[in-house]
Amino acid sequence: MLGRIQVNNLNLIQGELPSVENYFLFVGRGAGTNEGKLVTMSQETNLDAVLGAADSNLKTQIQAARLNAGQNWFACVIPLAVDATWEDAVDFAMERTSVEAIVVTDPVTASTDVEDMQAKAEAIMATYMRPVFIVGCSRKPLVTETWAEFQDVLRAITANVAADQVSLVATLWGPEVGAYAGRLANRSVTVADSPMRVATGPLVGEWSDRPEDKDGLILDMSVLDALDKARWSVPQWYPDYPGVYWGDGNVLDVPGGDYQVIENLRVVQKAMRRVYPLAVARIADRRLNSSPASIAAAKTYFMRPLRGMSRSRKILGLVFPGEIEPPKDADIAIVWMSKYSVEIWLTARPYNSPKAITNNILLDLTNYG
Repeated sequence: MLGRIQVNNLNLIQGELPSVENYFLFVGRGAGTNEGKLVTMSQETNLDAVLGAADSNLKTQIQAARLNAGQNWFACVIPLAVDATWEDAVDFAMERTSVEAIVVTDPVTASTDVEDMQAKAEAIMATYMRPVFIVGCSRKPLVTETWAEFQDVLRAITANVAADQVSLVATLWGPEVGAYAGRLANRSVTVADSPMRVATGPLVGEWSDRPEDKDGLILDMSVLDALDKARWSVPQWYPDYPGVYWGDGNVLDVPGGDYQVIENLRVVQKAMRRVYPLAVARIADRRLNSSPASIAAAKTYFMRPLRGMSRSRKILGLVFPGEIEPPKDADIAIVWMSKYSVEIWLTARPYNSPKAITNNILLDLTNYG
């Protein structure tokens, strides 16, 4: 036998995992420019050049999105041709890019539209292994409608609909769905932060003039509360506190479901995106086996995304928590279903976050003299 030397380059999958968070796809009727094309954009993009000089709802929503997203905003858009559907445009885009969310700027008009959005999100997951959520919107109130009539129209759309990957926005001023998408894509916060977060700042744009219904009644919080209870996402304000903010990012999950608010869905979908390539890299790799040493190593390996998402930062004594709590040993379980099939169970645990705060003030009249 002759002596031989072989040098192998071993890939331990230690690099950065892909990230598409905060990168959204916008789809809607445009003004005749770049119809059917996938166009990327940033804060510097000339919207008139990309979407046409004429006004369109699509351009209005994208302008609102980038105003509210702040620094380092990037997105992509497909202006729809007259005979095109948003579903076809999404299929076209999925062959060319990956996004966290899809924003459909043309209004939904029936519950079947919402169910189509849920079906498309599930089809994308089944085909591309890409978790996405879809954001839809309503039409504006008609000049012939009262607030009560408008609420009835919107309630009928969401009634009895179960769609845990769809978030709907009520259109009252006009640019709501864009502002909501921008607030979600704002990089000063994380996917674990609710769009309700007041410290993120008020909505950017023209929100001080409240719309009126056909009887001249100005929009008030009772209307917004009713729409929120019907699972529409809406802006809101606080008495004697300047600015207009946002309420919950409602998701059309079933009562008692885990994904009734958008931040819970985003956290889990982010973990799904990061664990997927790690699982692919271990297919038919005998380093992953049922021995105690391998199980221990596999737990460390597959917990890597959760550890990354849990990192907190402390500055000047203030702790900025990670997206989830640091994972514990019990938060992962590896179960061998057969000699060639293994199941890995991971638990992501979001932090508590107050959305209702009650202050109780007591008066002490004790005489300490």
